[in-house]
Amino acid sequence: MTTSPNPAPSKGLEPAEGDVILAERFAPWVQALGLSVVEAGSRHAVLRLPWSDQLARDGGGLSGQAMMAAADTATVVAISSALGGFAPMTTVQQSITFQRAARDTDLLVTARLTKLGRRIAFAEITLATPDAPDDPVAHATTVYAFPG
Repeated sequence: MTTSPNPAPSKGLEPAEGDVILAERFAPWVQALGLSVVEAGSRHAVLRLPWSDQLARDGGGLSGQAMMAAADTATVVAISSALGGFAPMTTVQQSITFQRAARDTDLLVTARLTKLGRRIAFAEITLATPDAPDDPVAHATTVYAFPG
């Protein structure tokens, strides 16, 4: 489903609807991360980034590039959920701080919208292991714009 950006409240997407966005709207290299939607609501989305040796860097920790891509992708799903479906959008800014290593574990990537306007959206993203949700691996912020 494609909609125009509209900050009117949405009940959110079902996880399967979010997974369709992942499959249809992202490049193959993003799809290769294996992300799946765990939950999507009116102002947030939670994605699972599964552990893979292919995403590990020297030393065995999950690579920062994979975490940045996951945070960016989670933001798209959170915005789409808030809008009730996918709409064209583009990343304007993204910043991330890495707080500890993630080794041999999936990550839950939680994107929460802090502002959703007609032309721009802001989000905060937390990446944490399922067994330690209050001890983040990384924290990111994103800004998205809606063209047109």
